[in-house]
Amino acid sequence: MDKKNLKNSKLIKLTRALISVSDKKNLNILAEYLVSCGVEIVSTGGTASFLRDKNFLINDVSEVTGFPEMMGGRVKTLHPRIHGGILFRRNNPADLQELRDHAISEIDLVIVNLYPFRKAVFSGKNYSDCIEEIDIGGPTLIRAGAKNHENVCVIVDPDDYNDLIKELKNNHGKISASFCKRMAIKAFLTVSDYDFDIQYWLKWGSIGIAGIRSGIKKEIKLRYGENPHQEAELLIYDREGPNIATSKKVQGKELSYNNYIDADSAFKIISEFNDEKEFACVIVKHKNPCGVAKAKTLHQAYLKANSCDPTSAFGGIVAVNSTLDAITASEIKKTFTEVIIAPKISKEAKDIFKEKKNVRLLETFGLLDHKSSTKVTKEISGGILLQEENRIIFDRKKIKNVTNLEPNEKELNDMIFAWKIIKHVHSNAIIIVKDGQTIGIGGGQTSRLDSVRMAVIKSENLANNMENNMIGAVAASDAFFPFSDGVIELCNAGVKAIIQPGGSINDEDIIREANKKNISMIFTGIRYFSH
Repeated sequence: MDKKNLKNSKLIKLTRALISVSDKKNLNILAEYLVSCGVEIVSTGGTASFLRDKNFLINDVSEVTGFPEMMGGRVKTLHPRIHGGILFRRNNPADLQELRDHAISEIDLVIVNLYPFRKAVFSGKNYSDCIEEIDIGGPTLIRAGAKNHENVCVIVDPDDYNDLIKELKNNHGKISASFCKRMAIKAFLTVSDYDFDIQYWLKWGSIGIAGIRSGIKKEIKLRYGENPHQEAELLIYDREGPNIATSKKVQGKELSYNNYIDADSAFKIISEFNDEKEFACVIVKHKNPCGVAKAKTLHQAYLKANSCDPTSAFGGIVAVNSTLDAITASEIKKTFTEVIIAPKISKEAKDIFKEKKNVRLLETFGLLDHKSSTKVTKEISGGILLQEENRIIFDRKKIKNVTNLEPNEKELNDMIFAWKIIKHVHSNAIIIVKDGQTIGIGGGQTSRLDSVRMAVIKSENLANNMENNMIGAVAASDAFFPFSDGVIELCNAGVKAIIQPGGSINDEDIIREANKKNISMIFTGIRYFSH
């Protein structure tokens, strides 16, 4: 057996438990089993009274320390005879000698849950009452037990009592080191979230999202949130790699809450185009792209992206995938733009924007790495949703042509271009593309047909402005077409190829309609919803 497995196989014999809990749920069941295993119980005030009422023999903390609970219960467990019994190193001769010298008995099980501070705030208690619900001894006991988890088990959640009992049953009154470590990790996280709630309440007068602060290295208060009456802040993760939160602001006003959201959306889209041989530009307005294009030069890519929807581009966020040069900067300067994002910005480009002091220039020093995946959180009433970020790498070898007509190389390239973008458009999402340029984007509609019509209208407006038609354009849909009506409208508008996930019960009817219209259709097998 290797050293790692040997360490994890260590079993800890429980002899003495300290129990101090505000939540008494299932405590009598656990206490009964501990007593049956010969575990002595030491407890505090309310917990001791509760267990005595259940006819358990309990030793008070005050009997162990030789001091009564003081200052209305603020001071009771903060004593060497408690913390020495938890923290001493079982294999350290000096620690063992000090234990004997000071008549300290070991404590190898700590069962503590904290004063219900969060509940006090949500119940509307006044400031002084909430202050009294800030636990001091509890976090200290928890941290002590978790620090010494190789010798001590710490339990902070009544829902883990059953697992503790199972451990004791399976190991004949002992518990494994691996279980103790798992409980220690949960203990440190609990104390971390508890402390975050307290500082957040002191700062903002309310409670934030529990657990959201994990790995936060910096907090920045923003001018306001989505609207002027909403307070907001930016929490910056301690993570390496290009991102919007830690990008370098070369110039411009402070970014607003909405600026950050739109900038992040633009940055995520432009990061889809990480080919150094391919120049790309995206313009975002209200989190959605209003123009995306690629070209042989960055200047051309911006011109194409801006022409997709010039009205929406006004006051938008511009992101490019390569060094922002002077000629492109001069072109962007002609249109009112809130934020400009680039991996790098040339000195000449910086000089061009010096007189536009309100324009924010952000250098990200690279693009997002789509090979790594992070967790994305969304708060709902009463909870938090958590999911992996949508960073699946599209494999063009796995796409399936389902129609009689196959797309030509130009159409295929345009469809793949559209597919890179569509996962960043709110569902139901439809994108129409021609010659490496979005010419119509429809999304955020309750009906896929409405999104089709929106994209077609945008495309027709662009076609009229450019004295160009839509013949030969391609379309992408983030999810399957439930009926053939959307496909018919796209075909009637001039679309010659469609890329979509497939999977509708009406797929056969839709394929039949595509064949009737003499267009090609590709199934990806991947859905790209973005709610």
